[in-house]
Order: sequence, then C-alpha cells, then structure tokens
Amino acid sequence: MLDVNLQPFPVLSTPRLTLRAVNFGDAEAIFAMRTDAEVLKYIDIERPKSVEAVFDWIKMIHGIHEKNDGVLWGITLKGSEEMLGSIGLWNIEKLHHRAEIGYMLSPAWQGKGIMQEALKEAVKYAFDVICLHSIAASVNPANQASINLLERNGFVREAYFRENYYYKDKIVDSAVYSLITTKK
Repeated sequence: MLDVNLQPFPVLSTPRLTLRAVNFGDAEAIFAMRTDAEVLKYIDIERPKSVEAVFDWIKMIHGIHEKNDGVLWGITLKGSEEMLGSIGLWNIEKLHHRAEIGYMLSPAWQGKGIMQEALKEAVKYAFDVICLHSIAASVNPANQASINLLERNGFVREAYFRENYYYKDKIVDSAVYSLITTKK
C-alpha cells in the first residue's frame, strides 16, 4: 500500500507559476470561477450560493489534505498571490497507487499555456514524490480543450461511459483518460 505524506503542504514552482495551498484569501477568486458559466460549461459541480459557502469548501479541501487523501493547489503567477485557477489530485487510491486529477482556470488566463505548465508539474509531483503508478482524469467528452491538454501530456482515453453521471435533471456521458508512469 502506498504511504502518502503530503505534509508540509507541497508548494511547487515552474518558470512562470507557483502552485501553492488554497487559502481563505482566495475565496473571491474561487467563487468567481465556480460560478462562471464559461468555466463550468463542461464541469458539472454545484455552484456556491455565496462567498461564505466557499469558506466551507476550502475547509473541506484542507481536511482532505490533512488526512493525506488529496492535494489542491492554487495556481498563481510567480510573485503574485492572485489565484488564476486550481489543479489537484484527489481520490488517492493508496492500495492501487492511483489518483484523479482535476483542474479549472479563469477564462482570462485560458489559452496562455498556464494549465499546460501546471499540469506537467502536478504530474511530476504525483509520480516522483507521491509515487503514484497512474493518474486518471474524468472529462466531459465535449470538452475538446481539456482532452487536447490531456493528450498533449501523454494521457490516453481509457474508457467512455454513456449516461453515467446525473446532474441537474439530466444524465451525461464522461470519458476517462489516464497516464501511467514510465518509472518502475
């Protein structure tokens, strides 16, 4: 079984970005993203009713991290605290050395290579530090930008589930992409 230790919080760095812990100062940015129609076009999650509701969500994220069951990074430009998006690993299956990855980015920062840079660093951390064997991403099949990002980074479609996800009175499809480490 995989022994996962995410303490202290793993701050990651790329040439342009810092991936750091999400904090209560990010509540406005998180609320903006999690209520933005463009961001949520292909992400079926409940929209928070208020910024105060985001505080509870942040507490939940901190609890998941404290139990070493997942990690969510706020994506910022180096030298700035402004959260542009997030990327995280959760549902860590310690027995199977596998986790899910998910991400979202403010529309103002899309198309600038931000998520490409963040994804590479998160995957590197997942394989080199956590020692995962595989990473899965569940994607709305209509989200071509996300599929392109995953495929550019070596993820392959592992499954296509027809009408497997119920959200807001409709049942939608999902595709699962995965990446397996080349390290043994």
